[in-house]
Amino acid sequence: MGKAQKYVLLGDATYPLQDWILKPYQEDKNLTQRQLRFNYRLKRAHSVIENAFLRLKARWQILLKCDDCSLELLPTLVLACCILHNICEAHDNPFNEEWLEGTEPTELPKPCQPAPAAMEDGQAEQVRELMCQYFESCGEG
Repeated sequence: MGKAQKYVLLGDATYPLQDWILKPYQEDKNLTQRQLRFNYRLKRAHSVIENAFLRLKARWQILLKCDDCSLELLPTLVLACCILHNICEAHDNPFNEEWLEGTEPTELPKPCQPAPAAMEDGQAEQVRELMCQYFESCGEG
């Protein structure tokens, strides 16, 4: 859209809108088709991320038992699993669906209450609007 953007994290409605946290528009009957499409695309992106983490945990089940290792080792262990997982995926190493049996999708921790409006970044709405325009320009899907 002609403007460079930095990376953003995907959040749900409980997170404050920040220029680095992309969250959906608040669901109500006043949302435009464009905003609904944005929310849909954000939800789809979130499900891709959840699936990737599920596959990562299924392939490297040591990640399910990380409470057994020291906190100093944990970042290196997770990074090693991510690198190995990406190598396996890039080389079409077969993923055994049976691995998923021991892995349940887990709800990631998130705030219990929606963030107060005072925490919202006014500039962040411009980022969300730019992303909304971008999604609209990409067509359906």
